[in-house]
Amino acid sequence: MQKTGLEKGNTGQMSDTDEPGAADGADTVAGLARELGRRVAALRYDDLPDAAIHWARVGLLDTIGVTLAGAREDAARLAARALDTQDGPALVLGTRRHVGVLDAALINGTASHALDFDDCNNTMGGHPSAPVLSALLPLAQQLNSNGRDVVLAYVAGFEVECKLGLAVNLHHYTKGWHPTATLGTFGAAAACARLLGLDGDATATALALAASFASGLKANFGTMAKPLHVGHCARNGMYAARLARLGCTANRAAVFEHKQGFLDVFNGPGTYDARRALDAWARPLDIVEPGIAIKQYPCCGSTHPALDAMLQLARRHHPRPDDVTRVDAWIHTRRLAHTNRPRPDSPLAAKFSLQYVLARALLDGQVGVADFEADSYTQPAVRALLDRIHVAAYDQAEPAIFPAANHFGGRVRVTLRDGRVLESQVDQPLGRTSDYPLPPDLLRAKFALCAGRALREDAVEAIADTIECIETLPRMEALMALIAGAAQE
Repeated sequence: MQKTGLEKGNTGQMSDTDEPGAADGADTVAGLARELGRRVAALRYDDLPDAAIHWARVGLLDTIGVTLAGAREDAARLAARALDTQDGPALVLGTRRHVGVLDAALINGTASHALDFDDCNNTMGGHPSAPVLSALLPLAQQLNSNGRDVVLAYVAGFEVECKLGLAVNLHHYTKGWHPTATLGTFGAAAACARLLGLDGDATATALALAASFASGLKANFGTMAKPLHVGHCARNGMYAARLARLGCTANRAAVFEHKQGFLDVFNGPGTYDARRALDAWARPLDIVEPGIAIKQYPCCGSTHPALDAMLQLARRHHPRPDDVTRVDAWIHTRRLAHTNRPRPDSPLAAKFSLQYVLARALLDGQVGVADFEADSYTQPAVRALLDRIHVAAYDQAEPAIFPAANHFGGRVRVTLRDGRVLESQVDQPLGRTSDYPLPPDLLRAKFALCAGRALREDAVEAIADTIECIETLPRMEALMALIAGAAQE
């Protein structure tokens, strides 16, 4: 009986006599690109559990929303201006403009991450939907695809990038790579290959090309380069799939496991386990479990555990900022490394400042898009609080605050002038996993908030309704026409 795309395939050694560059004794799975390519090509819509289709709707709604919200950000506008764009079939979200599909992927991808408001995934260690959907949506317009095909391709790309994350993390993440970009390139390539209907070998070639296109450094966090990572990888993933369709060659036999391949070059020997990617394939699908982490705040997700805790404390006790003498906060070392920014010097840097978001939460009882615009981060009341906020890693505290296996906790302690000490903690932020989802009304409210920045208010609800039944659309162009027709500019 033929295996479906959800079944575990053969992970044994493969013959590579027809292609150069086989693994040179690497302690890993031989032919990883080929095996992933085979599984992506074998996946069928009827294979998908209902939960995967549900979460695909959620991911599409959230990603389109944050892309619309980010469309007017400088990062997205500059990405567009730097291109020699021409008219084409694909919509630049948030506008009425149509450009070539590769350019649309780059511009929309940058917009999708410009506010750092897009979804996350624990396995990937990054943002899974923005790279995949920023590539898929323009390609679907060009191909006149239906909603079912887009959902299938989205799930396939999501699974590839996340299972590769399972193989290389957490070393890949802590070494300094931005997994959203490095692994997202593979997700975009796999998704586009599936939408193009490529066979297993051609999909493997697309993944091999994506390995050479993958990039993204965490040193650029807090600058416009970070959202540009997503635009770049969405474009490159689609480009890889289109090249493979035309017959471009690449080392699909051993691009991952070669001694100079992705695994050893990006991670290093002994720091990955490629077999985990195959053994865990669709057991369950990553879009189902741990699932999509929907952000409530437009700032780095690593700040969200402590931010949730601070907001709980502020809403419960209503401390006056002038009465606060000290704030202590704890998050995991991996999250503190790029969010310990006592004095952010730009709106983008403020998104990665744990101190700033805690000050804003204490002052306002909320954190929103406007808090990362213009000179909000320089307001005197904020600056007055920053020096009183002290942050640390809870996994280095004595005694331990959270179990060692929990990387997503947050704790805050507020000391007042009268000697009272207020404390709050969360094991993980709301919406972080499918077991702790953001309620549907909050998801729709977020979409309305985001879409309203670029679209006419009277059109937002109908667009959300259309996305929430995406699998029934005979043509994706119907959705894109609704969005284009509602654009404010």
